[in-house]
Amino acid sequence: MIRRIPPPLAAALVIAVGVFALAAAFAFQHLGGLAPCVLCIWQRYPYGVAIALGAIALLLGRRPGAVRALIAVAGIVFLADAAIAAFHVGVEQRWWEGTAECGGTLGTGLTAEELTEQLLAAPVVRCDEVPWSLFGISMAGYNFLIAAAAGTASLTWAARSRTAR
Repeated sequence: MIRRIPPPLAAALVIAVGVFALAAAFAFQHLGGLAPCVLCIWQRYPYGVAIALGAIALLLGRRPGAVRALIAVAGIVFLADAAIAAFHVGVEQRWWEGTAECGGTLGTGLTAEELTEQLLAAPVVRCDEVPWSLFGISMAGYNFLIAAAAGTASLTWAARSRTAR
């Protein structure tokens, strides 16, 4: 079934997944009032890259080899996003610590004025807190599922469309 998807449709699906994921993230942020943490922001970048790869693949629709390669790279990008999301889920579950930016760590040896400045500028969104979940799965968890599925589907399509020729 997946190898029957024509190259332009495969490229359009890569774009659609990226646009859907980013639209959902921005909707939660701007309409739902859920400010993103640094790991949430990092999870957005691969979708932008995948959209660009899908757009280039769409433009090269008459060159199936190039489209197949771009869809495969998009699949790897989706899987990289799934890895970031998996790391974020681990931070949320306290299986491991997040990055230094996750908790807004404070410097040492600061004057009271410098400390106040740093506290006021520090991020208020922590990576280890789950601001929203559905059925016990956080946004990072859903992002992991979506990105892993998109990556697997993209790589599967690229591999199978090559053998179908």
